Parts: sequence; C-alpha cells; structure tokens
Amino acid sequence: MNNRQKRLKYLAECAIIAALYAAATYLSAVIGLAYGPIQFRISEALCILSVFTPAAIPGLTIGCVIGNLTSPMGIWDIVFGAAATFFAALCGRLLRNIRIKDIPLLSAIMPVIFNAVIVGAEITFLLPSASGETGITAFAIAALEVGLGELVVCVLLGLPLYKALKKTKLFSNKV
Repeated sequence: MNNRQKRLKYLAECAIIAALYAAATYLSAVIGLAYGPIQFRISEALCILSVFTPAAIPGLTIGCVIGNLTSPMGIWDIVFGAAATFFAALCGRLLRNIRIKDIPLLSAIMPVIFNAVIVGAEITFLLPSASGETGITAFAIAALEVGLGELVVCVLLGLPLYKALKKTKLFSNKV
C-alpha cells in the first residue's frame, strides 16, 4: 500500500468513526441519555476504537463535535465535550498495550476519567445543582454522575465491542 492509499484509508476510518459516534450520540439523545448530568451515551463505547487505530482520535473528536451540535449546553459542550473525548482517545491510544488478562482496561477507563472531570466541571458551571450544592461538592456530584454513566457504557458496551472487533479480520492484525 503506497502513502496515498494509506492516507485515504486513514481518512476513511476517521470519517466512519466520526459518523458512527455522531449517529450513536443522536440515538442516545432520542432516548434522553446523551446530555446532562446523568448520561449513558452509546457512542462512548466507541472510544475503545483508539486501541485499534490512531484514526479513532480525530474520528471520535469530530464525531463528538457533530454529536454535541444539538446539546442544550451549546458551544460549551461542543468545545469541552470534544476536548474530553480527544484526551480520552489520545490516552487510550497511548495506553493500548497495557493489558490486564489481554484486556486494555486502562484504555477503556480513559473516557470515564476525562469526561468525569471535564464534563463534570462543565455541568457544575452551567447547570444549577439539583441538590442545591455549590462549589467542590457540586463538582464532586456532577463528576460522579457523569463518571458512573461513562463507566457503565465503557465497560458494559465498550469492552465487549473490543472483544468482538479483535476477532474480526478488520482489526485482528492491529492488536
């Protein structure tokens, strides 16, 4: 495969991942789980793709930007949500070779950490706390809520997705 073909393949992977992430975010939005303090974005399971391909880093980030275009938090969610996804995908890629029983658990946990901190802070600043808490307590509650939703999606959907993709011809040579 020459350099031009490699670049085209990379761009195609990036575009497909972005489209899948955006579509899955909109699907989550339809059922009321994509935005806000408690979220279970189906799209976050795709963050595990950074283990397989570097194209997942821009793909997931662009997909998040597109997926957050309809967020009730507006530009803030577009910027900070995409930043959380970018850092999670980048760190997930960097940690892809650290395995626990052949599972890239640290890579799967990166979206939990970055979204809990970044999106938790975003929610703390933009939305009033339902419990009336302020400051560090409000942040801790928001981070915990976001983090738990991320953990459920990344572990219950992301890790089975990893195992399934690892068995395919498409990704079997990349892990």
